Amino acid sequence: MAQLIKIFNENPNEREIDKVVRVLKKGGLIIYPTDTVYGIGCDITNTKAMEKVAKIKNVKLDKANFSFICYDLSNLSDYVKQIDTPTYKILKRALPGPFTFVLPSNNKLPKAFKNKKTIGIRIPDNNIIRELVNKLGNPIVSTSIYDEDDLLEYTTDPELIYEKWGNRVDVVIDGGYGSNIPSTIVDLSERKIVVLREGKGDVTIL
Repeated sequence: MAQLIKIFNENPNEREIDKVVRVLKKGGLIIYPTDTVYGIGCDITNTKAMEKVAKIKNVKLDKANFSFICYDLSNLSDYVKQIDTPTYKILKRALPGPFTFVLPSNNKLPKAFKNKKTIGIRIPDNNIIRELVNKLGNPIVSTSIYDEDDLLEYTTDPELIYEKWGNRVDVVIDGGYGSNIPSTIVDLSERKIVVLREGKGDVTIL
């Protein structure tokens, strides 16, 4: 079974963060809170770990629409083509926040995603996951966990998440109750705003 680690969003405990980062560096899978639903992810540089996440979601890795969780906008140049000023201003206004932005990718993507023309970028307004990315030193590949029960598409209770997912991942972070509303997905890859899914993020600020 996974470790269940309690971390507080207001003031993430450095020792606990380091413990989770060690798991990520060894290719472990983690479930963690964001500013929307709980997510499942791993170190973006570890192909084996990403394959495990893809298997859990029943998709092939090269077909998976995983998003990348970054610490801040300075991470973007690692994987995103140079973006124009209007696009940057939108990102600056909306992030950190409950949005996933689809942006044109550059040629530095991990091998598994080499054929992708676009990638989804997340900078959640959540100190736990951002601190993990910061300490890890590179983005975490991410997808939301879901529940087979249609009434509760996204599980929000960390203890129930642990019961259900604890034998499929290495760490479940208890960061308090999550939201059951996913992020708003916005495609900016063609230099215009296309809302692909309305979620928690308020599109009027774009």
